[in-house]
Amino acid sequence: MNSFFKYLLIILGLAVLGFVLWYFSSIVAYILIATVLSLIGKPVVDLLDKVKIKKFKIPKALSAFITVVLLWAVVITFFRIFVPLIANQANELSRIDTEAIYQLLDKPINWLKNIYNNYNLGGTEMPDFDEFINSKIRSLLNVSFITNFFSSIFGVLGNIFIAIFAISFILFFFLKDQSMFTNSLVLLIPQKHETAVRHALASTQKLLVRYFIGICVEITAVMIAITIGMTIVGLGFKHALVIGLVIGLLNVIPYLGPWLGGIIGIVIGIANNLEMDIKTELLPMIGFMLLVILIVQVIDNNLLQPVIFSSSVKAHPLEIFLVIMIAGTLAGITGMILAVPAYVVIRVFAKEFFNKFRVVKKITENI
Repeated sequence: MNSFFKYLLIILGLAVLGFVLWYFSSIVAYILIATVLSLIGKPVVDLLDKVKIKKFKIPKALSAFITVVLLWAVVITFFRIFVPLIANQANELSRIDTEAIYQLLDKPINWLKNIYNNYNLGGTEMPDFDEFINSKIRSLLNVSFITNFFSSIFGVLGNIFIAIFAISFILFFFLKDQSMFTNSLVLLIPQKHETAVRHALASTQKLLVRYFIGICVEITAVMIAITIGMTIVGLGFKHALVIGLVIGLLNVIPYLGPWLGGIIGIVIGIANNLEMDIKTELLPMIGFMLLVILIVQVIDNNLLQPVIFSSSVKAHPLEIFLVIMIAGTLAGITGMILAVPAYVVIRVFAKEFFNKFRVVKKITENI
């Protein structure tokens, strides 16, 4: 009976915790963003701490402040450069005449139309084929979701100025006192487990620092490679840069992201070169664009990702694949993005507290 009430209290406690996290979701978001930024900025703080000019050593508070300024400078520069480019690209695509595209693709569309009608692929409830194709072309050129991707980041935070201040404030103290998060968390843990929890948190921090820095390097490398490749293919630099940015950012979404980014990139490339002859110029350009995307993905999958995962996750590729698929099923794209760092935390704590189980020993043997 005592065990029953014990488990009931645990379930009620978890339910209350879940409600509190949901109710204060904005504050939780600020803390999570500040935590990730603090992990990325930790090497900078550590580097500044080592700087000595004769007997003068940079105070910890100043190191943290400089790091916060540098991080926000990078973020502001990023948005200052890319948001106008993306907005301009979206504006250009919104003005494209879909009827002109339809006429450009007249022959292949007629071939598809015959198959569509002969085999009754549309059934009785589907619209006319011409209307169907036109609607699909319009939906492909409706790239407002690209700009919405950036605005949604701030929309989740509510008031942008409050968000920046709150994140900066939390980030400063996380960087200044890097043990603050750990000290706060162990207050919720029974004292007999304090040593184990501190050890697990220290291991988790090291792995996540490598992971998030690796992800930033991967995004930058993919973006640069795609931009250079698309420029060589013949696209204008601004268009190539937008395609590189889209593919680089969406590459963060495991498995699905590269395909989605590639499709969007090719659509942008086609939409900005409709004046080309379809047989002699446009189709070869599409082929070269596909080749650039495939080459970059091969390099990313076989060079960048193995380095990132081997130094942070230290897990078998099949293991990571299954974790990402499960997370995607449970929480969609957000789950897929958070799957790897969450799995890092789970594995470290499992090794610390459940190492007696054979399955835990097996999946954590490389940590």
